[in-house]
Parts: sequence; structure tokens; C-alpha cells
Amino acid sequence: MPLEFIVSDEITPPQVPLSHAVKCGNLVFVSGVHPMRQDRSVAPDFRSQMIQVMTGLQAILAQAGTSLDRVIKTNVILVRTEDYREMNEIYRSYFAAGRYPARTTIVAGLAREDLLLEIECVAELP
Repeated sequence: MPLEFIVSDEITPPQVPLSHAVKCGNLVFVSGVHPMRQDRSVAPDFRSQMIQVMTGLQAILAQAGTSLDRVIKTNVILVRTEDYREMNEIYRSYFAAGRYPARTTIVAGLAREDLLLEIECVAELP
């Protein structure tokens, strides 16, 4: 199976050696999306960062030829446990009720102190 490497023009270009996503067969593996804007700035509040991450996931998935409704699995990394409830509230709004992907959520530090979360996923191509 040939691999296709995806880099979206709609989100911040990677500054480290990774692709936004890699297509393999009928699957798309999306690298961790962080809430960094094109100008490398980051919103100060969790809600804005979460929406930025979900918008980034949508852009990468669209470029790969799929969408959030075909996401199979997500991994959510939160920096602060207290953001868990708000993350679920926002996350839920991006998926059809009862059709949520499998998910793991962990609390851990990230590469930059101003980043409050990161999400990666695996999706199926139509």
C-alpha cells in the first residue's frame, strides 16, 4: 500500500519532522493537532483552543478526503484536569449524538506552556 503524506495549508505548518496526516489504505492517521494559529499565536482560554483544535482536525481530514463523521478513534491530551468537563461539552458538539469515536483522554504536559490540549485521531476514508 502506498502512503500519502498530508500537510494542510489551513493550519500552522509543522515545525518538527511530522506530517499533519498519513493516508494508508482506507485509513487516515492524523498527528496531534494543537491550537496554534498560522501566526503561531495561541488563544489564552481553553474554549478557544478547543475550537481551534477541532477546526484544525476538520481541515486536515477534509484535505485527506474524509471528515469527523468517519473518525474511528481519538486521543485527547489535556494539560489541566479541570478542563475535562468543558472539553467534553465542546467535543460532543462536533459529532452526531450516539456516534462518538472511541477515545482515550490523558492529562500530560505539552511542548509549549501556552498549549492547553492536543488531539490526534484515526479516520476511515469513504
